[in-house]
Amino acid sequence: MSETRMEPDAKRSSTAIPTTSRPTTAGDVVDTQPGDAVQLDSGHGKTVISDSVVSKIVGAAAREIEGVHDLVPMGAGATIAGFAGRLARTDQRSTGVSVEVGQREAAVDLNMTVDYGVSIPQVAEAVRQNIVERVRGMTGLIVKEVNINAADLYFSQESEAPRVQ
Repeated sequence: MSETRMEPDAKRSSTAIPTTSRPTTAGDVVDTQPGDAVQLDSGHGKTVISDSVVSKIVGAAAREIEGVHDLVPMGAGATIAGFAGRLARTDQRSTGVSVEVGQREAAVDLNMTVDYGVSIPQVAEAVRQNIVERVRGMTGLIVKEVNINAADLYFSQESEAPRVQ
């Protein structure tokens, strides 16, 4: 079998792609198991980053952007599960986030509520950029796409017109 190597370019640092014909060396990405995002072999041990960790990074990165009110569950069943999770006070950081993770790349689907009055395309682009940067910086994964669904608008009390009594 022949070995395949990836040369690093100026924008990103890549490591060799392991093949079955040679042992892994420090810094190699090795085969992952289902549910694992990235498994790195540093030469001193392996580091495994699960899909749920990537989901939480994505959720936190999206919420950092001004104009994103909250992330909301996807689908009717997820809405009920999200409500139950809030009542039980479980971790909601990955609510509204769906990720598909490979050995080197990830794709993200995001469902969010946006503040009324903001430019939705500008907020969506800022969310995309922040997610790409955060996921790359924390996991080394390249985010190939971030699909955003602006599912609802949030109206603050100040923006609502006073009611006549």
